[in-house]
Amino acid sequence: MKLNHENLARYDLLFTCNRNFCKEFSGNIVVDLINEKCTILMSEITLLEILAKGAKYVASSLLRAERVIKGIRSLLYDDRVHKIPIHDTYVLLTALELRKLLNDFIDCLILSATINYANILLTGDEDIHRLLGNEKFLEIVQEINPEFKIMCYSELEKILSE
Repeated sequence: MKLNHENLARYDLLFTCNRNFCKEFSGNIVVDLINEKCTILMSEITLLEILAKGAKYVASSLLRAERVIKGIRSLLYDDRVHKIPIHDTYVLLTALELRKLLNDFIDCLILSATINYANILLTGDEDIHRLLGNEKFLEIVQEINPEFKIMCYSELEKILSE
């Protein structure tokens, strides 16, 4: 199904933040997507991942610690960003299955949360995008959420601009 501006509003999004992906999107991505009537979901483990990356940038003097904390708090306390707990049974069961296909268990948790509770994973993670060519992964998705899609920000940006 091709997404268009009208039906995108019905889609839930979960996004990850990694170095390559952060280069792609604007600092206001969450607000922009909320303004487009998208529901934003975030796995709680994503907060840890963002904090770990932030700590790396602070240690390298690329970011101030206050900036990292402000970013984490803005996601944590914004009620428009719905958090998916990492201890959720469905998330854990699917993540354990995905671990057979993906080496990074944190990515498995994020991907599992999305498959189970959202329709789009917005990520720049190449390992996750490569799963689209894996037959076992496609079977898992088909069984749990046939509407599920993996997108990078540029794909979503194109849809939003139509």
